[in-house]
Amino acid sequence: MPRPPASVEVSVVVPVRDEQDNVLPLIGEIHAALSEREAFEIVYVDDGSSDDTPARLAEARARYPELRVLRHVASCGQSAAIRTGARAARGTIVVTLDGDGQNDPADIPALLDAWRAEGRAPNLGMVTGQRVRRRDSGLRRLSSRIANGVRSRLLDDGIADTGCGLKAFSRDAFLVLPYFDHMHRFLPALMRREGLAVAVVPVNHRPRQAGRSKYGVMNRLWVGIVDLCGVMWLMRRRRLAEIADDTHERSSE
Repeated sequence: MPRPPASVEVSVVVPVRDEQDNVLPLIGEIHAALSEREAFEIVYVDDGSSDDTPARLAEARARYPELRVLRHVASCGQSAAIRTGARAARGTIVVTLDGDGQNDPADIPALLDAWRAEGRAPNLGMVTGQRVRRRDSGLRRLSSRIANGVRSRLLDDGIADTGCGLKAFSRDAFLVLPYFDHMHRFLPALMRREGLAVAVVPVNHRPRQAGRSKYGVMNRLWVGIVDLCGVMWLMRRRRLAEIADDTHERSSE
């Protein structure tokens, strides 16, 4: 069996909870999307699953040497799982996608191409996907549209779809962001709070084939309002320090 590369640039982090039927197909798709073009690793973070997800991950590890598995003893939420994966990542670029199979791993190369493109913003901190055709229920699409509109207006982050799980970002930049539960939904605004640019790439969105969503309309609404108020406070309190150029001072010594 081939061994994983000693050094990787790209770490694909997948938070997952109770997704036993989606584990093997999704890992296979990630491998197919990257195996011919990248030195990469896949970091699955099992957020306290109570089904056969751990067994499926153990089976996948025997097939894919690029796969690493971390497990939370109890469920801590998607943001915590992403942070656990990013902290453990060996790559300088972290790519995230949801573990339910609705994000298409075939879109990962497009995010990486945008990250590395000539003429990219020199302070680029993140490339985020924007789902061009949502494969969710009408009620969920409507609630997402309203939430995205309110968030974008209040935070002025210029992003139409922060709920898309497909993102590529600097590991170092991510790890200095203020951490809180549900922060993954505000990553573009938090990156811009640090003076970093965010690029957008259109991506595919697929219907869920197995399992069920962990999010409902109402349980996201009230938490989202509280989180939005907190992020607005963070945005207003941030002061970016501009470092003076000391070239003249050093040249006169």
